[in-house]
Amino acid sequence: MAVLAKIRQRSALLIGVIALALFAFIIQDLFTRGTFGQSSKDVGSIDGKDISFEDFRVKVSNVEKSGQGITSTEAANRVWDQEVSIALLSSQFDKLGLRVGEKHILEVLKSDPNIGKNPMFLNAAGIFDVVKFKDYFKSNPEAAQYIAQKEKDAELNAKFQIYNTLIKSGLYTTASEGKLKYEMEANKVSFAYAAAPYSSIKDSEVKVSDDEIVAYMKKNEKKFKADATREIQYVLVEDKASKEDEAEIKAKLIALLSGSVVYNAKTGKNDTLAGFKNATNVAEFVNANSDVPYDSTYVPKNALPAVDADKLFSLPAGAIYGPYVYGRYYAISKSQGFKAGVNAKASHILIAYEGSQTPNPKEKRTKEEAKAKAEEILAQVQANPDSFMMLAFTSSDDSSAQQGGDLGYFGPNQMVKPFNDFVFSNGIGKVGLVETPFGFHIIKITDKQDGIRLATIAQKIEPSEATSDKVFTLATKFEMDAADKDFNAAAKELGLKVAQPVNAKAMDEAFGPLGNQRNIVRWAFDKETDKGDVKRFEIANIGHVIAQYKGENKSGLVSVDMARPYVEPILKNKKKAELLKAKMQGSSIEAIAKAAGVAVQQAADVTLDNPVLPGGVGQEPKVVGNAFALAANKISAPIEGNTGVYVVKNIKTVKAPAIANHAAYVEKVKAQSANDASRVLPALKNNAKIEDNRLQFNY
Repeated sequence: MAVLAKIRQRSALLIGVIALALFAFIIQDLFTRGTFGQSSKDVGSIDGKDISFEDFRVKVSNVEKSGQGITSTEAANRVWDQEVSIALLSSQFDKLGLRVGEKHILEVLKSDPNIGKNPMFLNAAGIFDVVKFKDYFKSNPEAAQYIAQKEKDAELNAKFQIYNTLIKSGLYTTASEGKLKYEMEANKVSFAYAAAPYSSIKDSEVKVSDDEIVAYMKKNEKKFKADATREIQYVLVEDKASKEDEAEIKAKLIALLSGSVVYNAKTGKNDTLAGFKNATNVAEFVNANSDVPYDSTYVPKNALPAVDADKLFSLPAGAIYGPYVYGRYYAISKSQGFKAGVNAKASHILIAYEGSQTPNPKEKRTKEEAKAKAEEILAQVQANPDSFMMLAFTSSDDSSAQQGGDLGYFGPNQMVKPFNDFVFSNGIGKVGLVETPFGFHIIKITDKQDGIRLATIAQKIEPSEATSDKVFTLATKFEMDAADKDFNAAAKELGLKVAQPVNAKAMDEAFGPLGNQRNIVRWAFDKETDKGDVKRFEIANIGHVIAQYKGENKSGLVSVDMARPYVEPILKNKKKAELLKAKMQGSSIEAIAKAAGVAVQQAADVTLDNPVLPGGVGQEPKVVGNAFALAANKISAPIEGNTGVYVVKNIKTVKAPAIANHAAYVEKVKAQSANDASRVLPALKNNAKIEDNRLQFNY
């Protein structure tokens, strides 16, 4: 059973493994992002093929248990995307009549290191032995059941590999495309132009209405296509400490500095207790009075709160500083002394050898060869200390080679003992050679940090019970008022601010700036929630959110608010273009430039492949294309470019000489279209009929 247990180490990630292996080529990010009136036994369907809720639930549970720290909604989104992708691609496999044999399936199974590299399935030469593999599962019924499922996944994977090959084979580049690429690179045009920039007209002079934005989105539906959303406006009533609460916390901290008199019931007398200033057992005093336990470590200056770091780091032993704000705490600190060299910074060059613990060294070598090479590099560094970084780049077997060997700062005992002892026993600038289980290290100590030990009493800045009661009362009153009055008016009466509305999709977790608030989104999509309904949600460590469901956007387009930042500048430039075109009149390029209040400019030897205008203007493909289309000395009509309206006058067009072979340019076009296969799955999804019932199952 040990073999089966080892194979099962990743069984909770079964779906993820299939998806990653199956769709790695065409899906860059497959991982995106029970019951409300349950009315279906299926969690959804893809082109009429139902997805059983029970199967879906098991797969979601497996992903949740995979140790990746994801929420149930994230797991549901992940599994749903995988189910949709698998269903769509499986349909394509069936249409093509793809079949795979045992050989294909075994090759996929072997790619799993828990199978292909498992010692139980290797022969004496260390090669995967099919007979051993089959015999093991024949004699183990439980394992056979597990491997049967793995074989199904492997079959799907193998079919995809064939499908992927077919797709790639269907992508080709013609000689004509290569010729066009050559001409776009080699043909050149020189022209004069007058450019009236859009920025010459103030944005305030042109207005864009919501209707105009909607009309633009409808004309460009594919760009603005979106799932149905529900608009939710809300008020956040924060449950945070008041000024009075903060003053009380500070007063308590200050009171801890001095001694206090406490009645002792056993003796019947008053006892005088030492304060923080005179406490004999500082650690015990801190632990008895602080929300953060006592920390005996020495810390460097850069680890202290930035605003107070200078004063804290310079505290003499026994001196006290505070109260001061440290994150969400008020704190007072007492210096317990200073220590030099508490942290060190070093660079190293690691030379590994066969048998050392370093994975994937740059080259194979014996221990003797590694030592000789390390001594040689040490001599080079000692002769020329400035060569260390380059030698690390070229010679080190450690991943830190990319940083020139720099390991950053580290504390005592964070490195293996020989490395640690060398660094913390020598001064800055020292270079030496040590051996560890990882190999031979040429070490250079580059810096050390001094540290201070602080005994800190920290008390959390949080609202008092009285403050929380007031916040709750205010939030509840607003919830009741907003249910009967206009939401915005009710907020204004109570001095509350209505936040920017959130447009949520059915399976969203994030709720605007408040982060993961799935319960609010789920409420908005509940069949029992009607337009205008108001509900209060208590958010841990934040306060109360009073939300109102405003309505549903069924248009299939993103909301106007979401589209405006992208669409508004485009439409404003179109309106500005009409105003600028009206100005740009004249019989010569000079007259047109004068009418527009701009100077005539020159562009020389510009190509269609790189249609960039000089002077930092940037790419203007329409302008350059029009220049190519003109005969010599002819003037164009006004052209709406990316940055303004242009009129161009062709000065000279130079055609590239004809060449017999465009193979090099065909290869360039091929390289540019190498990722075209990634468009297959989005296209299949776009044309599929997908029904998503996850909300019915409380996801």
